[in-house]
This record gives sequence, structure tokens and C-alpha cells, in this order.
Amino acid sequence: MNVALPTLILFIILLPGFIFRSGLKRAERTSIDFSPFGRVVAEAVLWAALLHMAWLAFSYFLFSLHFEPVVFMNLLSSVPANQASAAQQVGIEFQPIAAYCISLLIASFLIPVAVRSAISRFRLDREGAPLSMVFRFHDAPWYYLLTGADFSKDEQPDLVFISAIVEVAKEAVLYVGILDDFYFDAEGQLDRLILQQVLRRPLSKDKSVDQNGTRLGNERFYPVDGDNFVLRYSEAITLNVQYVKLTAATPVEVDSPRSAAS
Repeated sequence: MNVALPTLILFIILLPGFIFRSGLKRAERTSIDFSPFGRVVAEAVLWAALLHMAWLAFSYFLFSLHFEPVVFMNLLSSVPANQASAAQQVGIEFQPIAAYCISLLIASFLIPVAVRSAISRFRLDREGAPLSMVFRFHDAPWYYLLTGADFSKDEQPDLVFISAIVEVAKEAVLYVGILDDFYFDAEGQLDRLILQQVLRRPLSKDKSVDQNGTRLGNERFYPVDGDNFVLRYSEAITLNVQYVKLTAATPVEVDSPRSAAS
């Protein structure tokens, strides 16, 4: 018990920091966090300290509850008598202590959700923003490319067009469609894109004018039947991203002036 009790206390104290750190990040990988272990622990300890300071302040000003550092140190002590005395004092104040721990765990889960929503809503993380180095999600490059999150609010694209070349029966085929959603695998690699209103054509018909010099239209493309087209990124030879801003005077066109290729 001399070793188990301090370990359990430290786990309870640091757990909100790990939860807060995990919820605040926008990472595209879901199974493994490749951040250095020292960095993960340091960030978690820092967030845990800040959360506990805030919650201790709330407890004092709202409920007149005081933090007893002596009791806390006795809980971490290896002396059985000190542990027993501190455990008895904790038992007397079990309800407020339990409410403190439970509310802090809930807050460490909900606060990052609200913070992330505010960052995305006000575009504090976009490239070129005054505090982008602080708020930017550095572990989510595909998020910025495929959503247009780096645009200002006035220039935010209404549609994102995806153009991909896929080899079908040893022939290069170009697929063009409106991006609806995208997913990653467990390692954070782009797995598949969900497209709508997809058109396709062989890449061999890539000429924009015929032999007489007449410009060819969309008849070169063939519509793909279906509501959702699943494009696997691993099967794409090239991927082009086009951002489209709708205006009252300009119809939607595939050829957008602002595009990025990957």
C-alpha cells in the first residue's frame, strides 16, 4: 500500500492533463501518438497544473474550500502512519473531494471541445493569422488542404473540387467531383475521399480543343451514377484540389483560379 497509494494519487492528479491534451489536439492519426514521450508527459503535467490551479481557485471563491498541502504530502508519503492519518482526513471530506475530481475530469473533456470549436470558427489557426503559431493544429496537414481552413472568413471556399488520376485496366482515368468528406487510417494517412457529382474521362482525351480549333466542353466527361463515390487515396496517382467561391454573378466552374495539388 505504501507504493500503490501515492501512485494512485498521482494518476488521479495527472489524468485531467492527459485528457485535456488529447482533446485539444487535432491529429489525423488515431491509434498512435508519435510525439516524443517527454513532450507528451511535459504537456500533460503543465495542463494538469493549470487545471488544478483553476479548480482550486473556483473551490475557494465559490465554496470556501481550502487546499491542505500537508494532507496531500502525507498521502504521497511512504510512512504508513502518515498515509493512514491523511486517508482518514480525506474520508471525512470525501464528498467535496469526489465532486472536485469528477467535475475536473468532465471539464478536461469538454473544455478542449469548446476551445477547438472556437479556434475553427474564428479561424485563429489559419496561416497568416496573428496567433497561428499558437493555435495551429500542426498534426493535421490534410485538414487544412481539404477544407480550405487557411482561407480568411470572407474568402472561405463554398465547394472543394477533387481531381484524381486513377489507373483503371492499365489506362489512366481522370475523376472529378465535389468533396463531401474524407477519412484517415489508424496511422494518420489519408485513406479515402467521398465525392459527389463525379465525372470521369480517360486521360487520353485531355485535349481542350479539337482538330478544327473548337473548344471542347464537358461532353468529354462521362457522369458516374451514384450518390457517393469513394476514392481511395492509395489508388490515386495524382490528386488536385480546387477551391470554389460561389458568387451571385459567377456560375460554378471546375476551373478555379485558386488550387493546390498534392
